[in-house]
Amino acid sequence: NSIRVKDSFLKAVENDDDWELIRRTDGSVAKTIKARKLWADVGHAAWACADPGIQFHDTVNAWHTCPEDGEIRGSNPCSEYMFLDDTACNLASMNLLTFLVDGKFDSNSYVHATRLWTLTLEISVLMAQFPSKEIAQRSYDFRTLGLGYANIGGLLMNMGFSYDSEEGRALCGALTAIMTGASYATSAEIASEVGPFPGYEKNAKHMQRVIRNHQVAAHGKTDGYEDLAVKPVPLDHKSCPDGDLVKLSIKCWDDARKLGEKFGFRNAQVSVIAPTGTIGLVMDCDTTGIEPDFALVKFKKLAGGGYFKIINRSVPAALEKLGYSSAQVEEIISYAVGHGTIGNAPVINHTSLAGHGFSKVELDKVEGALGSAFDIRFVFNQWTLGAEFCTDVLGIPGTKLNDPTFDLLRHLGFSKSDIDAANDHVCGTMTLEGSPHLKEEHLNIFDCANPCGKKGKRYLSVNSHIYMMAAAQSFISGAISKTINMPNDATIEDCQKAYELSWSLGTKANALYRDGSKLSQPLAAALVEDDDDAAEVLETGTNQEKAAVLAEKIVEKIVVKEIAKARERMPERRKGYTQKAVVGGHKVYLRTGEYSDGSLGEIFIDMHKEGAGFRAMMNNFAIAVSVGLQYGVPLEEFVDAFTFTKFEPAGMVQGNDSIKNATSILDYIFRELAVSYLDRTDLAHVKPEGASFDDLGRGQDEGVSNLKELSENGTSKSLEVLKQISSTGYLRKRLPQELVVLQGGQTNLALDNSNLNVEAEAETIARVPDGEVAVADARTKAKMQGYEGDPCGDCGNYTLVRNGTCMKCNTCGATSGCS
Repeated sequence: NSIRVKDSFLKAVENDDDWELIRRTDGSVAKTIKARKLWADVGHAAWACADPGIQFHDTVNAWHTCPEDGEIRGSNPCSEYMFLDDTACNLASMNLLTFLVDGKFDSNSYVHATRLWTLTLEISVLMAQFPSKEIAQRSYDFRTLGLGYANIGGLLMNMGFSYDSEEGRALCGALTAIMTGASYATSAEIASEVGPFPGYEKNAKHMQRVIRNHQVAAHGKTDGYEDLAVKPVPLDHKSCPDGDLVKLSIKCWDDARKLGEKFGFRNAQVSVIAPTGTIGLVMDCDTTGIEPDFALVKFKKLAGGGYFKIINRSVPAALEKLGYSSAQVEEIISYAVGHGTIGNAPVINHTSLAGHGFSKVELDKVEGALGSAFDIRFVFNQWTLGAEFCTDVLGIPGTKLNDPTFDLLRHLGFSKSDIDAANDHVCGTMTLEGSPHLKEEHLNIFDCANPCGKKGKRYLSVNSHIYMMAAAQSFISGAISKTINMPNDATIEDCQKAYELSWSLGTKANALYRDGSKLSQPLAAALVEDDDDAAEVLETGTNQEKAAVLAEKIVEKIVVKEIAKARERMPERRKGYTQKAVVGGHKVYLRTGEYSDGSLGEIFIDMHKEGAGFRAMMNNFAIAVSVGLQYGVPLEEFVDAFTFTKFEPAGMVQGNDSIKNATSILDYIFRELAVSYLDRTDLAHVKPEGASFDDLGRGQDEGVSNLKELSENGTSKSLEVLKQISSTGYLRKRLPQELVVLQGGQTNLALDNSNLNVEAEAETIARVPDGEVAVADARTKAKMQGYEGDPCGDCGNYTLVRNGTCMKCNTCGATSGCS
């Protein structure tokens, strides 16, 4: 969500003036408040939940090329395309790193690619498919283009420049100036052949003024701008490491102005900087859009299953550029990604393990598994070493081996510090901080948006993101899609200052994200105010850890401090339902357990696509919620706490008949529970009663339970029996059309049949076979080995394991098509 602010409002904030709130309906003053109070509310909202983003209305329209057709009032969701209502543009981004040849940027090829893509995008205006007739017509009339670039962060690191440096910003500004200037010049050349866009003549003087302002910025001047209240950041000629790029920037804008004055322009806008999130992977980019790198170590999926770690390819290139020898580069990289062997590891190595009974056979097994391990603890288990060796030689009881939380290395007597030291040696630290040979003055070149690894402390400052945006914004037709990363300890004032700095530097928009803000609402702070450990988790933990803490604290607050009732344990045999769904591409299984009266008493959550750590966290979160429910915490409390939480995975929901979109896994789970057990149809996208998605609401009755009281007749007795043998959640608290009996009895039991045979129904309950415990153990073992439970399409064996986003059969080797 974004809001627009005017210069007059921000000046009122500076002067602590009053601000009038205007009614949109009749233009009258609805209320007068202090501008600083409203600005503080905006800053608090951004600090608390990363919304709203800010768009600077007057700055946007000061660079508007077609104001005669109306002002710019909004943007696309990512905020890079800002133009008239009912218009759209096609995007294209160039990978800047592909133009780096032998350590020097190939500017000639860059200009050639810009000209080709400008022509291609111009042609695509005629080929594009638009969502409405109005958008199609206006996009045809103004012919806006969306040319941009990606991988500026990777390029700067390869060239040995920090993202937060004068040289880095000057280089970014020069490359942006060349791209947009060359694109406008090409647009003018096209206009010389086929004419300018239909709306040009009416807006010619405005567009020429905008082009002149771009030109002044390219010449590096601080004065001489026309009709700009906020001056842009000019190209820094002195700091640019390549003087030829500065000269080319000036030439491109001189040509754009000269050709435009002669022929006009074929396109009202030519450039934006899009996020290139997904397409950046296809483009082989290390970084997206104008963003810096987020991590120095990447994980690659192997076709045969598993992963291997590689350093960001920009790191060795940068180290070589900085003059480090091949041997030094290798040691630095090994420090980050690990050595992949315990041969020379501290404390935990071949010698120490041999003392515990490890033979060459077991050591070879360990070495073979270390290459794809995220943590050495994942290698030391019965699946790698063999159950017989673990029990007979190491003396580990079988019950411990089957415990997913069992740590074999701790069992052997190694301390946490021993394991951590060996883990750093084998799996790497994921950071370059503290690496051998690397000089202190070179660390800033490898700074990322967030701290890297467990030991990493360095990260790019908030202002470095804004200064980089400002360096590029002076030469962009539209705007820049970028999120400013802020640390968790950032204050409300920090958020306000970030917005104000963005405005003063001439950027058109700014979106902030304070780490963990989606789960750091005031409620959370109040819940952990007396618990230092819980407060520390909310400050530094992952989203999943924060969610678990909040769940436990809600239980403590309501149960211990307010209700203090005894725990009502679940019956040994209970009913419930299993809901399978896919949330944002991640498979989620939700299993519920109910009391005899149909109320919810427990939940289980399983996500097969995630790693063991994430799965364990979700399992423990489900346990915390279940304990709370059994102590009497109302389900409504959990629903209110966790719906609308926002973190990945999120997105479209498949497989659920009522929930079609979720902002997080927790949002999906508690929407489903609210719809099924509380009849909260206001949280459903499709009402369980089967109404169509676009039905009208029920007015004042919206959100009110739509169940009707049943009369006391013969049916009531049947319904009581039905409640005992059916899941309330599965039926979504609604009356089924028919009851299907799985074994014995009648296959169709109408609800209006008052002669329900309870004894006959009791006979349909199947006995649990004596071998059920053994089956459960086998199932647990199979899940721990990674088996998904689906049959192979080629050989029919149930030995499919996850292989990236697809499946691979361990029996015959067949895959589901991705590898």
